[in-house]
Order: sequence, then C-alpha cells, then structure tokens
Amino acid sequence: MTTVTQFEYIYYGTQCDADEVKRFLTHNLDANVSLETRGQKKTPVCIWGRHGIGKTQIVQDVAKQRSAAFVSIAPAQFEEMGDLLGMPTVEAGGKSTKMAAPSWVPREPGPGILLIDDVNRADDRILRGMMQLLQDYELASWKLPLGWDIVLTANPDGGDYSVTAMDDAMLTRMLHITLRFDVKRWAAWAEVAGIDPRGIAFVLMYPETVTGARTTPRTLVQFFDRIRPIDDLKQNIELVSMLGEASLDKATVATFISFVSQNLEQLISPEEILAAKSVDQLSRRLAKLTEGDVKRLDMLSAICTRLINYLTVNNKKPLATKELDNLREFLRLRVLPEDMRLALAQDLSLVGGKSGIAKLLGDPDVAKMLLSGTRK
Repeated sequence: MTTVTQFEYIYYGTQCDADEVKRFLTHNLDANVSLETRGQKKTPVCIWGRHGIGKTQIVQDVAKQRSAAFVSIAPAQFEEMGDLLGMPTVEAGGKSTKMAAPSWVPREPGPGILLIDDVNRADDRILRGMMQLLQDYELASWKLPLGWDIVLTANPDGGDYSVTAMDDAMLTRMLHITLRFDVKRWAAWAEVAGIDPRGIAFVLMYPETVTGARTTPRTLVQFFDRIRPIDDLKQNIELVSMLGEASLDKATVATFISFVSQNLEQLISPEEILAAKSVDQLSRRLAKLTEGDVKRLDMLSAICTRLINYLTVNNKKPLATKELDNLREFLRLRVLPEDMRLALAQDLSLVGGKSGIAKLLGDPDVAKMLLSGTRK
C-alpha cells in the first residue's frame, strides 16, 4: 500500500490556475519590453509548482503565442561553472584569454525566452553563479541579446523534493507566481490536445487522484496515450492495470479500474448529445446516474464539462439546427439539478464563436425556462 506523507510546501507568489499564470507571465514580458526600450533593467519571472503539472508547457505555449524563440536549460545538469560561464580560449598570440560562451546561449536578437527549468535542483554554487544573470541579464563572459527574457520554474521547498533553497538575495531578483492544478482548465486543454476522452472523463470525476506522488497531469497523459489504442478496456483490464502501474500510483490505478468496470459505459459523449435522434433516450441513460442510494452527480458534472469544452474547441462553425435543438432539450432535462443547469447555461453563454449558441440562449422559451426552473 502506498503511504502518502503530507508536507508543508513553501511556495512564492499567488497560487493560480494555468490561464492566470499565462496572463501574469505575458503581462510581465510586455512590461520587460517597455523597460528595455527605456534602457532599464528587466526582471525574470519564476513559476513555482509541484512536478508534472505543466509549468514548462506554459512557458512553451507563451513563447509560441508571442512568436518568440525558445531555449531551455536544466541547470541540475551543470557540474561546473564552465557549463554556465563557458570555457576560456587563448587570443592575441597567447597574451590573453577570452571566455567562449556555451553553445546554448542565444546569439541572435529576440524576441526570445530563455527557460531555466527546475532552477532549484541545481547545486548551490551554480545558483550563486546565476545571480548576476538574473539581475543584469548577463554574466562576466556573455550577455543575452536584446529582446530576450528569462523565465524560471521551480519545485517547492519544505517537502520531499531534492531542491536547493534560494536565499532572499536570489529570490528578490525575480517575480514569483505558483501554478496550481485546476481540473476544468486541464480538461479544456485536454480536449484541444486530443487526449483520450475516457481519460478526460476520469480526471473530471476523480480530480483528487491527480496530486499523488507518481500521479501527475504529465504521467496521466502518458497513461492515456498508452490506452488509446485499446477499444475495449474491460476486455483488456489486466493490460490496462499494468500500463497504469508503469507510471501511476497504485491508488490511482485501482480507481481507474473501478471506473472502467462500473461507470465507463454510462458516460455520454458530447458528440452523442449533439447527434442524438431522441433526447428522451439520453434522459433515460442519464437518469440511471441519479437513481438508487448513491446519486452520481459527479458523472453528470463530467458530462456537462466535456460538452462545454467540446463546444469551445469546435466553435468556429455553426451548429446544425438539430444540434441546437438537442442542446435546448438537454438544458431542460429533469435529471439535471437546477444549479447544474444554470451553471451549464452560464458556461454556454461564454462559448461564443460562430456556433449559434448565443441565438439559442436568446430564445425567449429558453430564457423563461432558466428563470423559472421549468424542467422536462
């Protein structure tokens, strides 16, 4: 049995979801552009958070959005200062030496982002050697070209991570923010990334499994990629279990096996909702989730969240009349609790694009139904 120890992790900056971290990072990169234009010093940003939750991916995404060049280094791999400063070369017929910058140092002007990944896994000597770089964007041997920014990622102190504590002199050279896992944000990303829908539904239903020792968003994606070719998970449950235990905590694997055995066949995909010939059939399937002593509202919530994410990803083309009709009838289903129905309507109003949902929500009958709580 896996024993999970609780630690008092030490983070820096506000704890935010992925979208908020991207907004924070983008704002500060824009501010650095203005500072550099005025000849003033820029300030690096450090993103804190547990392993495998997407810190590095966020920086890569922001670099792509800004059409910025991207260079990543892992200072934990640096064994000596020469890995950071470079190596001396002889010049002027042996009368002097000059430091040759490491090959990873950017040479061309930006825009660009230098990511110092897992910075506090470096040795203390390497960390101290970086202090001038963080303050001046240069070292004694080389400097970053114009238009380049520094972003760092770090794991929290005060726990089971093998990290080197950074003192105040180093911490004050950076702006700090902490990434926390948000299941709905992750599910929206997963729809865009094409993650196995069965995996998305599982995480939406059991978000508590994501923050284990070995179970992280990263290892879950690895697992979901491995089970994607398996059409019938029940018939291949032993293989599914082995694939799970190859990368996840045993408790997560046990939960997933239970999910496959008991719940998977009851889940309804967004495509099924939109293409249903009769919403009454969907209603009967969904009603099974709320019958009996244990009402599976978590499954209903997962179905609604996947529906919103699907519509958000595919909002560039208008929905067919039948699809809009199905959405209207789905909103009216008696099986949906009132608070879930209203939340669904609010989320639908944010989808936007060319889907035609705005017209649907503007329908007087739908508006009246939402206000009065009328249900089918």
